[in-house]
Amino acid sequence: MNGEKYNLSEIKEEDLEKAKIFSSALFSISFVLLLWAVHFMQWSLQIDFSNFGVYPRSIKGLSGILASPLIHSDFEHIFTNSISLLVLVFGLFYFYREASFTVFAVVYLLSGAIVWLVGRQSYHIGASGIVYGMAAYVFFAGLFRRDKRSMALSLVVVFLYGGMIWGVFPVAPEISFESHLSGALIGAGLAFIFRKYDPPEKYDWEEDDAQSDDLDYGDTPEKIDRTDELFPDDPDDDDRRLFR
Repeated sequence: MNGEKYNLSEIKEEDLEKAKIFSSALFSISFVLLLWAVHFMQWSLQIDFSNFGVYPRSIKGLSGILASPLIHSDFEHIFTNSISLLVLVFGLFYFYREASFTVFAVVYLLSGAIVWLVGRQSYHIGASGIVYGMAAYVFFAGLFRRDKRSMALSLVVVFLYGGMIWGVFPVAPEISFESHLSGALIGAGLAFIFRKYDPPEKYDWEEDDAQSDDLDYGDTPEKIDRTDELFPDDPDDDDRRLFR
Protein backbone atom coordinates (compact mmCIF):
# COMPACT_ATOMS: atom_id res chain seq x y z
CA MET A 1 0.00 0.00 0.00
CA ASN A 2 2.81 2.40 0.88
CA GLY A 3 4.49 1.52 -2.41
CA GLU A 4 1.30 2.40 -4.28
CA LYS A 5 1.09 5.76 -2.52
CA TYR A 6 4.72 6.46 -3.36
CA ASN A 7 4.13 5.63 -7.02
CA LEU A 8 1.04 7.80 -7.18
CA SER A 9 2.94 10.67 -5.61
CA GLU A 10 5.77 10.20 -8.07
CA ILE A 11 3.37 10.18 -11.01
CA LYS A 12 1.67 13.32 -9.74
CA GLU A 13 4.99 15.13 -9.47
CA GLU A 14 5.88 14.09 -13.01
CA ASP A 15 2.54 15.41 -14.29
CA LEU A 16 3.03 18.70 -12.47
CA GLU A 17 6.51 19.03 -13.93
CA LYS A 18 5.23 18.36 -17.45
CA ALA A 19 2.44 20.89 -16.97
CA LYS A 20 4.95 23.45 -15.74
CA ILE A 21 7.17 22.95 -18.78
CA PHE A 22 4.20 23.03 -21.14
CA SER A 23 2.68 26.23 -19.72
CA SER A 24 6.04 28.01 -19.67
CA ALA A 25 6.75 27.04 -23.27
CA LEU A 26 3.19 27.92 -24.31
CA PHE A 27 3.45 31.46 -22.95
CA SER A 28 6.86 32.18 -24.48
CA ILE A 29 5.94 30.70 -27.87
CA SER A 30 2.54 32.42 -27.94
CA PHE A 31 4.09 35.82 -27.25
CA VAL A 32 6.71 35.34 -29.97
CA LEU A 33 4.03 34.17 -32.43
CA LEU A 34 2.10 37.36 -31.68
CA LEU A 35 5.16 39.40 -32.61
CA TRP A 36 5.51 37.50 -35.87
CA ALA A 37 1.80 37.86 -36.69
CA VAL A 38 2.06 41.64 -36.33
CA HIS A 39 5.24 41.73 -38.42
CA PHE A 40 3.77 39.59 -41.21
CA MET A 41 0.74 41.87 -41.27
CA GLN A 42 3.02 44.89 -41.62
CA TRP A 43 5.08 43.13 -44.31
CA SER A 44 2.13 41.81 -46.33
CA LEU A 45 0.18 45.07 -46.26
CA GLN A 46 3.31 47.12 -46.91
CA ILE A 47 2.39 49.46 -44.07
CA ASP A 48 4.91 50.98 -41.71
CA PHE A 49 3.70 50.35 -38.17
CA SER A 50 6.52 52.34 -36.59
CA ASN A 51 4.15 55.29 -36.15
CA PHE A 52 2.49 53.23 -33.43
CA GLY A 53 5.72 53.11 -31.43
CA VAL A 54 6.59 55.14 -28.35
CA TYR A 55 7.11 58.80 -29.19
CA PRO A 56 8.42 60.49 -26.03
CA ARG A 57 6.43 63.21 -24.32
CA SER A 58 3.63 63.31 -26.88
CA ILE A 59 0.00 62.26 -26.49
CA LYS A 60 0.06 60.19 -29.67
CA GLY A 61 3.12 58.36 -28.42
CA LEU A 62 1.39 57.06 -25.29
CA SER A 63 -0.27 54.23 -27.22
CA GLY A 64 3.22 52.99 -28.04
CA ILE A 65 3.67 51.83 -24.44
CA LEU A 66 1.36 48.94 -25.36
CA ALA A 67 2.08 48.65 -29.07
CA SER A 68 5.81 49.26 -29.47
CA PRO A 69 7.08 45.85 -28.19
CA LEU A 70 4.97 44.19 -30.92
CA ILE A 71 6.47 46.22 -33.77
CA HIS A 72 9.82 45.53 -35.46
CA SER A 73 11.64 47.26 -38.27
CA ASP A 74 12.68 44.19 -40.31
CA PHE A 75 13.05 40.41 -40.19
CA GLU A 76 16.54 40.56 -38.70
CA HIS A 77 15.25 42.74 -35.86
CA ILE A 78 12.36 40.44 -34.98
CA PHE A 79 14.39 37.24 -35.42
CA THR A 80 17.06 38.41 -32.97
CA ASN A 81 14.49 39.37 -30.35
CA SER A 82 12.46 36.18 -30.90
CA ILE A 83 15.33 33.81 -30.05
CA SER A 84 16.14 35.72 -26.86
CA LEU A 85 12.49 35.94 -25.82
CA LEU A 86 11.87 32.22 -26.29
CA VAL A 87 14.75 31.40 -23.95
CA LEU A 88 14.36 34.14 -21.36
CA VAL A 89 10.57 34.18 -21.04
CA PHE A 90 10.53 30.39 -20.73
CA GLY A 91 13.21 30.61 -18.03
CA LEU A 92 11.26 33.29 -16.16
CA PHE A 93 7.98 31.34 -16.15
CA TYR A 94 9.56 27.98 -15.40
CA PHE A 95 11.98 28.90 -12.62
CA TYR A 96 10.23 31.96 -11.12
CA ARG A 97 6.62 30.98 -11.56
CA GLU A 98 5.17 32.85 -8.59
CA ALA A 99 6.55 36.22 -9.72
CA SER A 100 6.56 35.60 -13.49
CA PHE A 101 3.31 37.26 -14.61
CA THR A 102 3.90 40.35 -12.50
CA VAL A 103 7.52 40.66 -13.65
CA PHE A 104 6.58 40.27 -17.31
CA ALA A 105 3.72 42.78 -17.12
CA VAL A 106 5.73 45.40 -15.19
CA VAL A 107 8.72 45.13 -17.53
CA TYR A 108 6.43 45.33 -20.57
CA LEU A 109 4.59 48.45 -19.43
CA LEU A 110 7.12 50.31 -17.32
CA SER A 111 10.01 50.08 -19.78
CA GLY A 112 7.86 51.78 -22.42
CA ALA A 113 6.62 54.36 -19.92
CA ILE A 114 10.18 55.33 -18.96
CA VAL A 115 11.14 55.66 -22.63
CA TRP A 116 8.12 57.91 -23.12
CA LEU A 117 9.34 60.11 -20.25
CA VAL A 118 13.07 60.38 -21.00
CA GLY A 119 13.68 59.01 -24.50
CA ARG A 120 14.95 60.87 -27.53
CA GLN A 121 12.41 62.47 -29.84
CA SER A 122 11.89 59.61 -32.24
CA TYR A 123 9.73 56.51 -32.56
CA HIS A 124 10.97 53.65 -30.36
CA ILE A 125 9.88 50.15 -31.41
CA GLY A 126 10.75 46.53 -30.69
CA ALA A 127 10.73 44.08 -27.80
CA SER A 128 14.35 44.70 -26.86
CA GLY A 129 13.32 46.39 -23.61
CA ILE A 130 11.54 43.19 -22.57
CA VAL A 131 14.58 41.10 -23.54
CA TYR A 132 16.83 43.23 -21.35
CA GLY A 133 14.29 43.18 -18.53
CA MET A 134 14.04 39.38 -18.56
CA ALA A 135 17.82 38.93 -18.79
CA ALA A 136 18.43 41.37 -15.93
CA TYR A 137 15.78 39.76 -13.75
CA VAL A 138 17.16 36.23 -14.18
CA PHE A 139 20.75 37.41 -13.69
CA PHE A 140 20.17 39.53 -10.58
CA ALA A 141 17.77 37.01 -9.08
CA GLY A 142 20.72 34.65 -8.81
CA LEU A 143 22.84 37.29 -7.10
CA PHE A 144 20.16 38.28 -4.60
CA ARG A 145 18.89 34.78 -3.78
CA ARG A 146 22.27 33.01 -3.66
CA ASP A 147 20.77 29.57 -4.09
CA LYS A 148 22.49 27.13 -6.43
CA ARG A 149 19.72 26.98 -9.00
CA SER A 150 19.41 30.75 -9.39
CA MET A 151 23.16 31.29 -9.49
CA ALA A 152 23.48 28.62 -12.20
CA LEU A 153 20.85 30.47 -14.24
CA SER A 154 22.76 33.71 -13.76
CA LEU A 155 25.88 32.10 -15.19
CA VAL A 156 23.89 30.82 -18.18
CA VAL A 157 22.58 34.34 -18.84
CA VAL A 158 26.09 35.78 -18.64
CA PHE A 159 27.35 33.12 -21.04
CA LEU A 160 24.55 33.61 -23.58
CA TYR A 161 23.83 37.32 -23.26
CA GLY A 162 26.88 38.90 -21.64
CA GLY A 163 27.52 40.96 -24.76
CA MET A 164 24.15 42.66 -24.33
CA ILE A 165 25.69 44.96 -21.70
CA TRP A 166 26.90 47.28 -24.45
CA GLY A 167 23.31 47.83 -25.57
CA VAL A 168 22.54 49.99 -22.54
CA PHE A 169 25.01 52.61 -23.80
CA PRO A 170 24.41 54.99 -26.73
CA VAL A 171 26.84 53.19 -29.03
CA ALA A 172 24.68 53.51 -32.17
CA PRO A 173 22.27 56.39 -32.89
CA GLU A 174 19.68 54.12 -34.57
CA ILE A 175 19.38 51.81 -31.54
CA SER A 176 17.03 52.67 -28.68
CA PHE A 177 19.46 52.29 -25.81
CA GLU A 178 16.80 53.94 -23.64
CA SER A 179 14.59 50.86 -24.05
CA HIS A 180 17.49 48.56 -23.20
CA LEU A 181 18.56 50.57 -20.17
CA SER A 182 15.06 51.00 -18.77
CA GLY A 183 14.29 47.31 -19.21
CA ALA A 184 17.54 46.30 -17.50
CA LEU A 185 16.99 48.64 -14.54
CA ILE A 186 13.41 47.47 -14.06
CA GLY A 187 14.45 43.81 -14.26
CA ALA A 188 17.18 44.33 -11.67
CA GLY A 189 14.80 46.22 -9.36
CA LEU A 190 12.14 43.52 -9.64
CA ALA A 191 14.73 40.82 -8.90
CA PHE A 192 15.43 42.55 -5.60
CA ILE A 193 11.74 43.10 -4.79
CA PHE A 194 10.83 39.46 -5.52
CA ARG A 195 14.01 37.92 -4.12
CA LYS A 196 12.03 35.98 -1.48
CA TYR A 197 9.49 34.60 -3.94
CA ASP A 198 9.77 31.19 -5.63
CA PRO A 199 12.06 29.44 -3.12
CA PRO A 200 14.15 26.69 -4.74
CA GLU A 201 12.78 23.16 -4.61
CA LYS A 202 14.51 20.68 -2.32
CA TYR A 203 15.87 17.61 -4.02
CA ASP A 204 15.53 14.20 -2.37
CA TRP A 205 19.24 13.94 -1.60
CA GLU A 206 19.17 17.38 0.09
CA GLU A 207 16.24 16.37 2.29
CA ASP A 208 17.98 13.12 3.25
CA ASP A 209 21.08 15.06 4.30
CA ALA A 210 19.01 17.50 6.33
CA GLN A 211 17.19 14.69 8.14
CA SER A 212 20.28 12.54 8.83
CA ASP A 213 21.31 11.96 12.44
CA ASP A 214 25.02 12.61 11.94
CA LEU A 215 27.01 13.87 14.90
CA ASP A 216 27.77 17.60 14.90
CA TYR A 217 30.45 19.16 17.04
CA GLY A 218 28.98 21.58 19.53
CA ASP A 219 25.56 19.87 19.49
CA THR A 220 23.39 18.59 22.35
CA PRO A 221 24.74 16.75 25.42
CA GLU A 222 23.01 13.58 24.20
CA LYS A 223 25.08 13.62 21.03
CA ILE A 224 28.23 14.35 23.03
CA ASP A 225 27.50 11.29 25.16
CA ARG A 226 26.98 9.31 21.97
CA THR A 227 30.42 10.43 20.78
CA ASP A 228 31.93 9.31 24.07
CA GLU A 229 30.38 5.89 23.58
CA LEU A 230 31.97 5.64 20.14
CA PHE A 231 35.39 6.70 21.53
CA PRO A 232 35.47 5.34 25.11
CA ASP A 233 39.23 5.21 25.68
CA ASP A 234 40.51 7.97 23.45
CA PRO A 235 43.36 9.77 25.29
CA ASP A 236 42.71 12.91 23.27
CA ASP A 237 39.11 13.13 24.44
CA ASP A 238 39.65 16.32 26.41
CA ASP A 239 41.25 18.02 23.43
CA ARG A 240 38.42 16.87 21.19
CA ARG A 241 35.85 18.46 23.49
CA LEU A 242 37.42 21.85 22.83
CA PHE A 243 36.20 21.73 19.22
CA ARG A 244 32.60 20.79 19.91
